Amino acid sequence: MSQDMKNKKLLGINSLGRIGKQLLWNMIHLRHFDGVVVNCGREVGKKLDDLIQIIEHDSTYGSIHKFLFGMVGRKAEIKILDAEQQLFSIEGIPVKVLRTARNPKDIDWLKEGVKIVVDCTGQFTDPNATSDQGKPCLRGHLEAGALKVINSAPFKSKSAHVHASPDAITMIYGINHLDYNPAQHHVISAASCTTTGLAHLMKPLLEHEDTAKIMTAYMSTIHAATNTQSILDNIPKAGASDLRKSRSMLNNIILSTTGAAKALELVIPKIKSVGFMADSVRIPTSTVSLINLNLTLQTRVDKKGNPVLSGEFINRIYKDAAAGPQKDLLVYTERQNVSADMIGTRASVVLEAHETHIRTFFMPIPGGEGTVPVSHARICGWYDNELGSYTYSLSKLVQYIDETLP
Repeated sequence: MSQDMKNKKLLGINSLGRIGKQLLWNMIHLRHFDGVVVNCGREVGKKLDDLIQIIEHDSTYGSIHKFLFGMVGRKAEIKILDAEQQLFSIEGIPVKVLRTARNPKDIDWLKEGVKIVVDCTGQFTDPNATSDQGKPCLRGHLEAGALKVINSAPFKSKSAHVHASPDAITMIYGINHLDYNPAQHHVISAASCTTTGLAHLMKPLLEHEDTAKIMTAYMSTIHAATNTQSILDNIPKAGASDLRKSRSMLNNIILSTTGAAKALELVIPKIKSVGFMADSVRIPTSTVSLINLNLTLQTRVDKKGNPVLSGEFINRIYKDAAAGPQKDLLVYTERQNVSADMIGTRASVVLEAHETHIRTFFMPIPGGEGTVPVSHARICGWYDNELGSYTYSLSKLVQYIDETLP
């Protein structure tokens, strides 16, 4: 970074993929950091302006101008400050581009003055891996001088539990970010877009006495396409167990899997006692996904013997949470929405109140007399899995962590 940026508050972003690019947009909007250092790890185009053009425009969300200023016709001021140093500014916020190192340990964050790095590659997900094992890893960012590294994907580890290392933690802002210990936690996962949305749907129910006794849960996410899918059919890699991943995302509804239920246990430990299943169905849209959540709850009856739970009761819980402890993270709506309405919506999840349904039945007590009221609830929540929901929540987490630094 240029000399006048020394001693300034800088954020590092590793990779300008879907999340990295939208995180950069968010940081320009929030103006929390004095500058951003982006590592591409390779050359992009023929000149700096080629990369700027890719940052400036997006096929899903339009331009950064529209993101920052809406449809008022104003354009964000983008200036090349030093082409040789790969330095430009967006609305006065300096952005420096690094192009040489792909291995995290070789990115000189210390020299650049970066204390927090968000790794958006999706490639380095094992919090237990170390550079001395011979492969690039998430901890390489710490070796390169960063104090904290945040992974924009769930942790995965073949060697041990993902939290086997005491300095590793999975956090979702508004769910368990207060568990963060600045002196202890240095390797952080911001979970996934689906886990983030699901956590904010589950939290109000688990905290209310009439909905906290969840017996079983099943979630299916109707998920927009991602860059991990094939544009057209191709030949699966050797040893591939899921042939559907090699089929065209443009032409198919594709059954898939999700680790959201397992990851949810890391941020809401109560979930471990719930029989939770989850899957994913990929559809050919560019963004916005839908959580279809089905719950079986042990409930109670009122003095007249009527079950207390109803769709209206559940919606009141969400409405109160959206106006209170989960304000700006959980949004409550009684409109009848379609996915396009949710593009760019800045919330971890949007509760579609019109689709909340519940049915209560009286189950005979095994080996005993009488019955117990049991309710089946169906709840739907939208999330813009790129810019509006996940990157919005990630940005809040990044700012929170930064505010804890000395």
